[in-house]
Amino acid sequence: MSPDECAQELLEVIPAIMRAIRGEMRSRRTPDLSVPQFRILAFVNRQPGASLSDVAEHAGLTLPSTSTSIDRLVGRNLIVRETSKTDRRRVTLSLTAAGKTLLKSARKGTQTYLAERLSTLSADERKIIMRAMQTLQPLFTSETERKR
Repeated sequence: MSPDECAQELLEVIPAIMRAIRGEMRSRRTPDLSVPQFRILAFVNRQPGASLSDVAEHAGLTLPSTSTSIDRLVGRNLIVRETSKTDRRRVTLSLTAAGKTLLKSARKGTQTYLAERLSTLSADERKIIMRAMQTLQPLFTSETERKR
């Protein structure tokens, strides 16, 4: 199989997998938490110390709408704002214990869902998938992400 054929297969399969994961994660959020707010929590979890601008860029939202979402998440004790230790003009965001618990619960439920889907495959097929994921991970993640 050529690199181009492999890339084509990734373009076909990965979006379907991501739709299933996103749908399952969203279904496990609390009803009073919007999808953009849930995405913000997930991003801040992956990028502790992110700024409002970082979040806005990732979420594809304007700074004012991102700020409003962050205000609500702070009000619900899911995110905390702190002044940067290195630059007092910069505000950093991180999850509270409650925010981490909410995300952990959604992630665990989604993992259970995926395990159920994968249980229909043979052990050999699952080994192939594991090897493929382990091979792809360093190609598509930064050094910082791999260390977490």
